[in-house]
Amino acid sequence: MRYDAVLAETVGIRGANDDEIEAYTARPMDGGSRGGVVVIHHMPGFDRGSKEVVRRFATSGYNAICTNLYSREAPGADPDDAAATARANGGVPDERFVGDAAGAARWLRALPTSNGKVGTIGFCSGGRQAFLSALELDVQAAVDCYGAFVVGTPPEGFPLQVQPLADRTAELRAPLLGLFGNEDSYPSPDQVDELEKLLQTHGKTYEFHRYDDAGHAFFAVDRPSYRVAAALDGWQRVEAFFAAHLDGEA
Repeated sequence: MRYDAVLAETVGIRGANDDEIEAYTARPMDGGSRGGVVVIHHMPGFDRGSKEVVRRFATSGYNAICTNLYSREAPGADPDDAAATARANGGVPDERFVGDAAGAARWLRALPTSNGKVGTIGFCSGGRQAFLSALELDVQAAVDCYGAFVVGTPPEGFPLQVQPLADRTAELRAPLLGLFGNEDSYPSPDQVDELEKLLQTHGKTYEFHRYDDAGHAFFAVDRPSYRVAAALDGWQRVEAFFAAHLDGEA
Protein backbone atom coordinates (compact mmCIF):
# COMPACT_ATOMS: atom_id res chain seq x y z
CA MET A 1 0.00 0.00 0.00
CA ARG A 2 1.39 3.39 -1.00
CA TYR A 3 1.79 5.81 1.91
CA ASP A 4 -0.07 9.05 1.20
CA ALA A 5 -0.05 11.85 3.75
CA VAL A 6 0.31 15.63 3.72
CA LEU A 7 1.25 17.96 6.56
CA ALA A 8 -0.45 21.36 6.29
CA GLU A 9 0.15 24.10 8.84
CA THR A 10 0.66 27.78 9.49
CA VAL A 11 4.27 28.81 10.08
CA GLY A 12 6.23 31.98 10.62
CA ILE A 13 9.00 32.79 8.16
CA ARG A 14 11.38 35.70 7.64
CA GLY A 15 10.41 38.02 4.83
CA ALA A 16 11.40 41.48 3.65
CA ASN A 17 13.46 43.47 6.16
CA ASP A 18 13.77 40.25 8.19
CA ASP A 19 10.17 40.71 9.39
CA GLU A 20 8.41 37.62 10.67
CA ILE A 21 5.38 36.99 8.46
CA GLU A 22 2.60 34.43 8.44
CA ALA A 23 2.64 31.65 5.85
CA TYR A 24 0.67 28.50 5.11
CA THR A 25 2.53 25.41 3.98
CA ALA A 26 1.73 21.87 2.91
CA ARG A 27 4.29 19.11 2.30
CA PRO A 28 4.08 15.42 1.39
CA MET A 29 5.17 13.13 4.22
CA ASP A 30 6.49 10.23 2.16
CA GLY A 31 10.14 11.31 2.16
CA GLY A 32 12.11 11.71 -1.02
CA SER A 33 13.44 14.74 -2.80
CA ARG A 34 11.13 17.25 -4.52
CA GLY A 35 10.73 20.74 -5.87
CA GLY A 36 9.00 23.60 -4.10
CA VAL A 37 6.20 25.95 -5.15
CA VAL A 38 5.60 29.47 -3.86
CA VAL A 39 1.88 30.20 -4.23
CA ILE A 40 1.12 33.93 -4.49
CA HIS A 41 -2.40 34.75 -3.39
CA HIS A 42 -4.81 36.96 -5.32
CA MET A 43 -5.84 40.44 -4.24
CA PRO A 44 -8.73 39.09 -2.09
CA GLY A 45 -5.99 37.82 0.15
CA PHE A 46 -4.70 34.90 2.16
CA ASP A 47 -7.99 33.03 2.05
CA ARG A 48 -9.36 29.50 1.99
CA GLY A 49 -9.00 29.20 -1.78
CA SER A 50 -5.31 30.14 -1.61
CA LYS A 51 -4.70 27.51 1.05
CA GLU A 52 -6.52 24.90 -1.03
CA VAL A 53 -4.10 25.62 -3.88
CA VAL A 54 -1.16 25.05 -1.50
CA ARG A 55 -2.59 21.68 -0.48
CA ARG A 56 -3.22 20.79 -4.12
CA PHE A 57 0.48 21.17 -4.91
CA ALA A 58 1.41 19.05 -1.90
CA THR A 59 -0.84 16.24 -3.07
CA SER A 60 0.87 16.55 -6.47
CA GLY A 61 4.21 15.88 -4.80
CA TYR A 62 5.64 19.36 -4.15
CA ASN A 63 6.54 21.26 -1.02
CA ALA A 64 4.35 24.37 -1.20
CA ILE A 65 3.99 27.61 0.71
CA CYS A 66 1.87 30.77 0.50
CA THR A 67 2.91 33.85 2.44
CA ASN A 68 0.31 36.24 3.81
CA LEU A 69 1.35 39.34 1.90
CA TYR A 70 -0.95 41.41 4.13
CA SER A 71 0.65 40.27 7.39
CA ARG A 72 1.83 43.79 8.21
CA GLU A 73 -1.28 45.74 7.17
CA ALA A 74 -3.74 43.66 9.18
CA PRO A 75 -2.12 41.01 11.38
CA GLY A 76 -4.65 38.41 12.48
CA ALA A 77 -7.49 39.96 10.47
CA ASP A 78 -9.99 38.02 8.39
CA PRO A 79 -8.97 37.84 4.70
CA ASP A 80 -11.71 40.26 3.58
CA ASP A 81 -10.69 42.89 6.13
CA ALA A 82 -7.00 42.48 5.38
CA ALA A 83 -7.65 42.75 1.64
CA ALA A 84 -9.69 45.92 2.15
CA THR A 85 -6.79 47.48 4.03
CA ALA A 86 -4.34 46.45 1.31
CA ARG A 87 -6.61 47.86 -1.42
CA ALA A 88 -6.79 51.18 0.43
CA ASN A 89 -2.98 51.28 0.26
CA GLY A 90 -2.87 50.46 -3.45
CA GLY A 91 -1.61 46.91 -2.96
CA VAL A 92 1.69 45.46 -1.76
CA PRO A 93 4.87 47.40 -2.67
CA ASP A 94 6.98 45.47 -5.16
CA GLU A 95 10.16 45.64 -3.11
CA ARG A 96 8.42 44.20 -0.07
CA PHE A 97 6.81 41.43 -2.11
CA VAL A 98 10.18 40.41 -3.52
CA GLY A 99 11.61 40.18 0.00
CA ASP A 100 8.70 38.06 1.19
CA ALA A 101 8.87 35.76 -1.85
CA ALA A 102 12.62 35.39 -1.39
CA GLY A 103 11.97 34.35 2.21
CA ALA A 104 9.44 31.76 1.05
CA ALA A 105 11.85 30.32 -1.53
CA ARG A 106 14.60 30.23 1.07
CA TRP A 107 12.31 28.40 3.51
CA LEU A 108 11.44 25.80 0.86
CA ARG A 109 15.08 25.19 -0.04
CA ALA A 110 15.96 24.68 3.63
CA LEU A 111 13.59 21.71 3.90
CA PRO A 112 15.38 18.33 4.07
CA THR A 113 13.26 17.07 1.16
CA SER A 114 14.09 19.99 -1.17
CA ASN A 115 15.79 19.24 -4.47
CA GLY A 116 16.85 22.88 -4.69
CA LYS A 117 14.33 23.86 -7.37
CA VAL A 118 11.57 26.41 -6.73
CA GLY A 119 8.74 27.67 -8.91
CA THR A 120 6.22 30.43 -8.36
CA ILE A 121 2.56 30.71 -9.34
CA GLY A 122 0.26 33.66 -8.83
CA PHE A 123 -3.35 34.55 -9.53
CA CYS A 124 -4.77 38.02 -10.32
CA SER A 125 -2.38 40.53 -8.71
CA GLY A 126 -0.30 37.48 -7.81
CA GLY A 127 0.11 36.71 -11.51
CA ARG A 128 1.95 39.99 -11.98
CA GLN A 129 3.97 39.21 -8.85
CA ALA A 130 4.89 35.78 -10.27
CA PHE A 131 6.29 37.58 -13.32
CA LEU A 132 8.16 39.94 -10.97
CA SER A 133 9.58 36.98 -9.05
CA ALA A 134 11.05 35.64 -12.30
CA LEU A 135 12.80 38.98 -12.80
CA GLU A 136 14.19 39.31 -9.30
CA LEU A 137 14.67 35.84 -7.80
CA ASP A 138 16.49 32.60 -8.45
CA VAL A 139 13.50 30.51 -9.49
CA GLN A 140 13.30 27.75 -12.06
CA ALA A 141 9.75 28.39 -13.32
CA ALA A 142 6.99 30.99 -13.00
CA VAL A 143 3.27 30.80 -13.77
CA ASP A 144 1.25 33.96 -14.40
CA CYS A 145 -2.49 33.31 -14.09
CA TYR A 146 -4.21 36.38 -15.59
CA GLY A 147 -1.84 38.83 -13.92
CA ALA A 148 -2.91 42.42 -14.50
CA PHE A 149 -0.52 45.27 -15.31
CA VAL A 150 2.55 43.38 -16.37
CA VAL A 151 1.66 45.44 -19.42
CA GLY A 152 -0.24 48.72 -19.03
CA THR A 153 -0.96 50.89 -16.00
CA PRO A 154 -3.97 50.77 -13.66
CA PRO A 155 -6.70 53.33 -14.37
CA GLU A 156 -7.27 56.10 -11.88
CA GLY A 157 -9.12 54.83 -8.82
CA PHE A 158 -8.23 51.18 -9.44
CA PRO A 159 -7.49 49.38 -6.14
CA LEU A 160 -4.11 48.13 -7.38
CA GLN A 161 -1.63 50.94 -8.03
CA VAL A 162 1.57 49.50 -9.50
CA GLN A 163 3.95 50.15 -12.35
CA PRO A 164 4.10 47.94 -15.46
CA LEU A 165 6.93 45.44 -15.82
CA ALA A 166 6.96 45.06 -19.60
CA ASP A 167 10.10 47.16 -20.05
CA ARG A 168 11.99 44.64 -17.92
CA THR A 169 11.10 41.58 -20.02
CA ALA A 170 14.73 41.19 -21.12
CA GLU A 171 15.62 40.49 -17.47
CA LEU A 172 13.35 37.43 -17.17
CA ARG A 173 15.37 34.66 -15.49
CA ALA A 174 13.00 31.68 -15.66
CA PRO A 175 10.64 29.94 -18.10
CA LEU A 176 7.17 31.49 -17.97
CA LEU A 177 3.73 29.93 -18.35
CA GLY A 178 0.86 32.36 -18.91
CA LEU A 179 -2.85 31.44 -18.63
CA PHE A 180 -5.39 34.05 -19.71
CA GLY A 181 -9.09 34.51 -20.43
CA ASN A 182 -10.05 36.12 -23.72
CA GLU A 183 -12.94 37.92 -21.99
CA ASP A 184 -10.64 39.57 -19.42
CA SER A 185 -10.05 43.32 -19.27
CA TYR A 186 -7.00 43.28 -16.97
CA PRO A 187 -5.07 41.91 -18.76
CA SER A 188 -6.88 42.41 -22.03
CA PRO A 189 -6.13 40.19 -25.05
CA ASP A 190 -4.23 43.12 -26.60
CA GLN A 191 -2.04 43.38 -23.49
CA VAL A 192 -1.35 39.64 -23.61
CA ASP A 193 -0.39 40.03 -27.27
CA GLU A 194 1.99 42.86 -26.37
CA LEU A 195 3.67 40.81 -23.66
CA GLU A 196 4.02 37.82 -25.96
CA LYS A 197 5.73 39.95 -28.60
CA LEU A 198 8.20 41.23 -26.00
CA LEU A 199 8.99 37.69 -24.87
CA GLN A 200 9.59 36.68 -28.47
CA THR A 201 11.75 39.74 -29.14
CA HIS A 202 13.99 38.93 -26.20
CA GLY A 203 14.16 35.21 -26.94
CA LYS A 204 12.57 34.11 -23.66
CA THR A 205 11.26 30.61 -22.93
CA TYR A 206 7.51 30.85 -22.46
CA GLU A 207 4.16 29.34 -23.35
CA PHE A 208 0.82 31.15 -23.33
CA HIS A 209 -2.64 29.58 -23.34
CA ARG A 210 -5.80 31.62 -23.81
CA TYR A 211 -9.37 30.55 -23.21
CA ASP A 212 -12.57 31.64 -24.92
CA ASP A 213 -15.65 32.24 -22.76
CA ALA A 214 -13.34 32.92 -19.79
CA GLY A 215 -12.56 36.19 -18.10
CA HIS A 216 -10.67 37.09 -14.97
CA ALA A 217 -10.43 34.56 -12.11
CA PHE A 218 -11.58 31.56 -14.13
CA PHE A 219 -9.75 29.26 -11.67
CA ALA A 220 -11.80 30.52 -8.69
CA VAL A 221 -14.25 27.68 -7.95
CA ASP A 222 -16.33 29.74 -5.50
CA ARG A 223 -16.94 32.71 -7.82
CA PRO A 224 -19.28 33.25 -10.79
CA SER A 225 -16.19 33.73 -12.99
CA TYR A 226 -15.23 30.04 -12.64
CA ARG A 227 -14.99 28.22 -15.96
CA VAL A 228 -14.71 24.44 -15.69
CA ALA A 229 -13.10 23.71 -19.07
CA ALA A 230 -10.55 26.52 -18.81
CA ALA A 231 -9.64 25.64 -15.23
CA LEU A 232 -9.24 21.92 -15.94
CA ASP A 233 -7.03 22.56 -18.95
CA GLY A 234 -5.12 25.23 -17.05
CA TRP A 235 -4.31 22.90 -14.17
CA GLN A 236 -3.05 20.29 -16.63
CA ARG A 237 -0.78 22.93 -18.17
CA VAL A 238 0.53 23.98 -14.76
CA GLU A 239 1.25 20.41 -13.69
CA ALA A 240 3.11 19.62 -16.92
CA PHE A 241 5.08 22.87 -16.73
CA PHE A 242 6.22 22.30 -13.15
CA ALA A 243 7.02 18.66 -13.87
CA ALA A 244 9.30 19.79 -16.71
CA HIS A 245 11.11 22.44 -14.67
CA LEU A 246 10.95 21.43 -10.99
CA ASP A 247 11.29 17.65 -10.96
CA GLY A 248 14.65 15.94 -10.58
CA GLU A 249 17.77 17.24 -8.86
CA ALA A 250 19.06 20.77 -9.28
